[in-house]
Amino acid sequence: MTIVKQTAVLDSAHIGDIRGALGTIRHGDVGPRNGLWHRIKTLLAIIGPGIIVMVGDNDAGAFGTYSQAGQNYGTSLLWVLALLIPVLYVNQEMVLRLGAVTGVGHARLILERFGKFWGAFSVIDLFILNALTIVTEFIGISLGLGFLGVSKFAGIAIAAVLIIIAAGTGDFRRFERISLILVVGSLLLVPIFIMVHPAMPQVVHDFVIPQMPKEAKLSDIMLLIIAIIGTTVAPWQLFFQQSYVIDKRITPRFIKYGRIDLWLGIIIVIVGAAAMIAFTAEIFAGRPEFGNFTDAGGIATGLATYHSKLMGTLFAVALIDACIIGAAAVSLSTAYAIGDVLSLKHSLHRKPSEAKGFYAVYVALIVVAVALVVMPGVPLGLLTNAVQTLAGILLPSASVFLLLLCNDKEVLGPWVNSKSTNLFTAIVCGILVLLSLILTASMVFPDISGDSIMLILAGGGITGLLIAIGMWALRIYKAAERREFEAEPSVTYAAKDAINWRMPPLNELKPPQLSFTTRVWLGILRAYLVIATVMVAYKVIQLAFGHAQIYKY
Repeated sequence: MTIVKQTAVLDSAHIGDIRGALGTIRHGDVGPRNGLWHRIKTLLAIIGPGIIVMVGDNDAGAFGTYSQAGQNYGTSLLWVLALLIPVLYVNQEMVLRLGAVTGVGHARLILERFGKFWGAFSVIDLFILNALTIVTEFIGISLGLGFLGVSKFAGIAIAAVLIIIAAGTGDFRRFERISLILVVGSLLLVPIFIMVHPAMPQVVHDFVIPQMPKEAKLSDIMLLIIAIIGTTVAPWQLFFQQSYVIDKRITPRFIKYGRIDLWLGIIIVIVGAAAMIAFTAEIFAGRPEFGNFTDAGGIATGLATYHSKLMGTLFAVALIDACIIGAAAVSLSTAYAIGDVLSLKHSLHRKPSEAKGFYAVYVALIVVAVALVVMPGVPLGLLTNAVQTLAGILLPSASVFLLLLCNDKEVLGPWVNSKSTNLFTAIVCGILVLLSLILTASMVFPDISGDSIMLILAGGGITGLLIAIGMWALRIYKAAERREFEAEPSVTYAAKDAINWRMPPLNELKPPQLSFTTRVWLGILRAYLVIATVMVAYKVIQLAFGHAQIYKY
């Protein structure tokens, strides 16, 4: 088979040596990795994208959500984290493949393969959601600074400058090294766990055995579970990791090392999340604050009050550290997406003078977020809730397009999904849609009952099962029809060809062949997203107006 020479890489800075934080792989190095040490050196050079995207998601929202689970319900919801492990891996592994094989960012692929509406929608919703998410990161920084007794204004300004400098030096390796240092800082949660020493048998039991907290309102529990899922599996992760893999110049030859990097990131994020839930549950068990979560700052105060000042300080530092890496990663995901769609130069290998638009988006998001946090009268709590709700609404659509792209043979060639991956991802997408419906309903109707939630779950489950059966029957019917005609010759790839295969230029790709069923589902998805977004926007504006009136008087 002839190997494609010309590829779809959009920025020339995305071709060259892999200059990772912990090593270098020369461009054109296609030699075999013989020997353990040679493989370790290769892995060290590749490490970065998976770890950074995972730890970046253990940010302000995650600290608040995991801490709330521990303070209000003990360790009874730890099992949710265990269920999320395969979801995290499958989602982000698909993104890793897309980045290494195509050389084109997630938003640009959606634009090219599904049209202007979905391309514009993906960038606009990402921009809005990420902007709000960055605001929550600086809220988290202010909470940590408040506990440490540091001036809010000075501390936030310093944090913003550090975030801007980290990415603005025009040196990819320097940014990755700074990011990995912050990753190490996130491990401060482990000594807190060790010092608080929750009962390990109970922690292990609750991690592997699903259960619901006793004597708790079902609607509250379901919303918290959705929040845990939304803060652990976020839309921005898909856009960030794909673009970061491209910017790091990782090719299909190194996908297996990228998978190890991803597993390391998942281990770090799950250990941190589980530790947070466990030590928070232990600290507040039997205390007046149990069941009365306020914010992450309250967790630091609780650790200082009921254990030691040192533990509270470590938690506050870990919170600030997590918010800084989160703000940098979320800002970058937006800048990458806009640069990709608008065909701007968009690479951390470029200096600000060489990629003005790319860095302007990055800096503007941070500056606006800082302004909102320090500005008096801004409903920060409302913005935080809006982030969680929008993330829950948009996550199903992000997963659907990820699944479609990873089955597009024009895009991934020999790297398309296996049947088992498709089945698992389809089930996950169905569950996410149901949870998204519940989250939207709870935002618009705050007093929704547990019976209503169960009705949504049951109705959605039955509907999904009937649709699945119908699609299965339709597929069998069409397969029988195709047998009456001569099958088209299929293209097969040897292992060595797959390693070297990369997506051709976008203008050389054949248009996607979307089935009638897929088009119907995309139409339904479009209608749902528009209706849900309008409903939530109306509710947020209504609540914001009420807040403004209260603040005024």
